[in-house]
Amino acid sequence: MGEPKFSRPRTQTPTHPWKQARIDEEHDLKERYGLKKVGGMREIWREKSALRRHRNQAMKLIGRVDSTEGHYSKEKEQLLNSLTKKGLLQSGADVGDVLEINVEHMLSRRLQSVVYYKGLAPSMRAARNLIVHGHICIGDQRMTVPGYHVLKEEEDSLGYSENSPFLDPEHPFRKELETLRYQEDEEEELEEDSSEKEES
Repeated sequence: MGEPKFSRPRTQTPTHPWKQARIDEEHDLKERYGLKKVGGMREIWREKSALRRHRNQAMKLIGRVDSTEGHYSKEKEQLLNSLTKKGLLQSGADVGDVLEINVEHMLSRRLQSVVYYKGLAPSMRAARNLIVHGHICIGDQRMTVPGYHVLKEEEDSLGYSENSPFLDPEHPFRKELETLRYQEDEEEELEEDSSEKEES
């Protein structure tokens, strides 16, 4: 049963630890989203576990004969509203659209990814470093957790923290940011081309 005052881990590990296809896929995700060099797999498993919970809830609602009234109607509305606020669904989506969400959608809503997409960092790994060292804030709240899931309403208030030297537009890092991003994109394209040649 376990100790009642300690919650059980919600992250499910793979049922078979040595499947090569899954390992290769997770290594690719780890590199693309700049996850931890050591322990990055667990970050992916955490997102997959959360995704599994969303899908199970959606399938339970889809399987109901009538979910338009009462408790099930309310549960469906809450699920869709929650996923829309998290940026995983578009407004007006149906419960069936929940099954279209994949692990990449989950990873792209992490604070680390959103910081990179908003152009505040030259790469995913640089975004992680900025967050961990306290250079990023949402509103007045300084954020130090790269895996935090950013809500859609929080995206506009995301920026450099007021104590960060990068808040100054004249800082050399800010001036070189676009150049660094361009170099990162070129390196990624070269890596993709070389991997495609190796496969062929």
